[in-house]
Amino acid sequence: MNDLIGRITLEPGKRGGRPCIRGMRITVYDVLGWLAAGMSEAEILADYPELDREDISGCLAFMSLRTAHLRRVLGGAGRFAAVRPELVEGRFWQSI
Repeated sequence: MNDLIGRITLEPGKRGGRPCIRGMRITVYDVLGWLAAGMSEAEILADYPELDREDISGCLAFMSLRTAHLRRVLGGAGRFAAVRPELVEGRFWQSI
């Protein structure tokens, strides 16, 4: 897993300091968004030939570790909703 995580870079001046893949301007959040939108790994690789399968796996591994860290910091999975319940319930978006 460390090999996969090593593909993720953080540079303050690039993409607002968001975690990127191998120094490129493609963020972990870009890849996760494409997956969440229903793109397959094969479709992502076809659209972005500069990526490879390990890059996508690295994004998933990075977010897995980040989520585990947040759970430890916040004291459990149930506390996510307690931090900003309006974000979870959608009221935040309705109030904009």
